[in-house]
Amino acid sequence: MTALPNFLYLGPDKAGSSWLHEVLLVHPEIHLTPAKDLYFFDRYFDRGVDWYAGKFDPVTGQHVVGEICQDYLADPRAPQRIRDVLGPDVRMMVTLRDPVDRAFSSWLYMLKHGETPGPFREALTNRPELVTHSSYGAALQRYLELFDRDRLHIAMFDDLTADPQRFIDDVLRFLGVAPMTLSAQLQEARLPASKARSVTMARLVRRGADLVRLADGADLVGRVKRSPLTHRLLYQPFGDDKPVLDAADRAHLRTLLAPDVALLEELSGLDVRTRWGWDVDTADSVHAGRPDGRQWRPTRLASDPASEALRPAVGG
Repeated sequence: MTALPNFLYLGPDKAGSSWLHEVLLVHPEIHLTPAKDLYFFDRYFDRGVDWYAGKFDPVTGQHVVGEICQDYLADPRAPQRIRDVLGPDVRMMVTLRDPVDRAFSSWLYMLKHGETPGPFREALTNRPELVTHSSYGAALQRYLELFDRDRLHIAMFDDLTADPQRFIDDVLRFLGVAPMTLSAQLQEARLPASKARSVTMARLVRRGADLVRLADGADLVGRVKRSPLTHRLLYQPFGDDKPVLDAADRAHLRTLLAPDVALLEELSGLDVRTRWGWDVDTADSVHAGRPDGRQWRPTRLASDPASEALRPAVGG
């Protein structure tokens, strides 16, 4: 039987969404599509609700029907579309990764697939989605204007890397399904940063996958992407040549994102700057109402995702 989802992973990209998809796929009470990222609420909304519902075929006992799509968090059109189609009670989840590390990881993913965004500092301008997909505060504000806070599970990427079992325990508790014990394979299923064996081949494969999606072949793309053979043939882990984020570039992006991080802390109630080890004086001018007495004036970034040209995310 077809059914619409009652659970969505919203994003961002480069924050463990592929691992989460692999784990939830094997839970007997959860139905996910074989392909991660159907992109219905951003890229393919014009295909209609019947098309979307046809991607889900849960069996008896699968109480949670869900989709993992890393782009929904950043797309300003998605919150209203989700409420209109799935209603106000849909459960949603985000995983917050240090936004600077997330942006750098996304830049590495571009290089992996043969894109040429330029050096990282330059790419922050050339590819504005590197910044907007890290602007969690502005993105969450759009969702919380339409949904109650208890419909949103906010997880931390640091918790996933430190203790995957505890991380998934919290997710399953939020979803209201039975706990599960992660196998050793799932504990280690996270993909390391890698580079293309052939940049030309990686670029062709990426473009081919985009064309297959346009032809309604998301399931095929999902099966190919999930195959360990695909990763072995196309990519290899970085060695000593792995690019390292320059300290000046890190400081630059922290300063750029500081107002948004202040807004994120206000909305979530989480002290993410401490969790991420950001310097105290990075955002002194934008904090207010904190226990230390500093002012907190949450504002959106000038480059709010709602005002940017919409671009797809660059990796999962």
